[in-house]
Amino acid sequence: MIAVILAAGYGTRLQRDVLEDRSGRFAHLVGVAKPLLPVGSCQLISHWVQALTRSGSVHKIYVVTNALYQTAFEEWAAHFSNVKILSDQTRSNDERLGAVACLQLAVKHFEIKDHVIVIGGDTLFKEDFSLSEVKDRFYDLQTKCEENCLLLSYQCRDNETHKYGILEVDEDLRVICMKEKPRPTETTSRRACPCFYVFSKNSLPLLQTFLEEKKEAPIEEKDAPGNFVSWLIPRKPVHVHQISGRFDVGNLPSYTECDLYFKEKLQHVDSYMM
Repeated sequence: MIAVILAAGYGTRLQRDVLEDRSGRFAHLVGVAKPLLPVGSCQLISHWVQALTRSGSVHKIYVVTNALYQTAFEEWAAHFSNVKILSDQTRSNDERLGAVACLQLAVKHFEIKDHVIVIGGDTLFKEDFSLSEVKDRFYDLQTKCEENCLLLSYQCRDNETHKYGILEVDEDLRVICMKEKPRPTETTSRRACPCFYVFSKNSLPLLQTFLEEKKEAPIEEKDAPGNFVSWLIPRKPVHVHQISGRFDVGNLPSYTECDLYFKEKLQHVDSYMM
């Protein structure tokens, strides 16, 4: 199994917040890519690399970033023998390829033929999350059907459905559909879907099919990886694995909340996410 960490975003909201902050406490974060932000004892993305490595979940980790942050990621990756960096060659948010195109770029560049764990580079999970449990669940699904893919979900509040992709599932936890940022009245489900997916190797060719279909579409229709997931659900069997929640580092308040948790409340640092 391979891990692909999507880290080609420009963090425009967070950088705006940092530049507007007058306290001076966050001056060291100016120009820092979100996955490279210090969270607790290490950089955000390092939590993933450590957990993926210690748990034996994957044998290679590929990180897709952009030309603006490429050097910073390469300097960071020099400390890990199993990490490789790939740039999408863009230098601004307006040039961005979108997350789905970045994933396909990694699949083609590294000639990936294996199952893939896709991870959003600005996301971390609560302590109940376990890579080993996710891997076991995925391979159990694979024994039943080699087409099976796996998503995560967690319960969000009624007033949060408009922020997320919401999964509707059947009694076997197979996903029926994903509704993108629905109003609470538009679905009875409160299953939010974070950017963490396990795609079977049989599903990978569909990335190119999706991008070809969306070739003339605006970037918004192919940027978020959830757009591909919504498109994939009617075409491949997709199931869910429930977790309690996540940290989504989108702006300065969400970053400080995440950093504080990892500094003061994280109980099992050595086994986190394993």
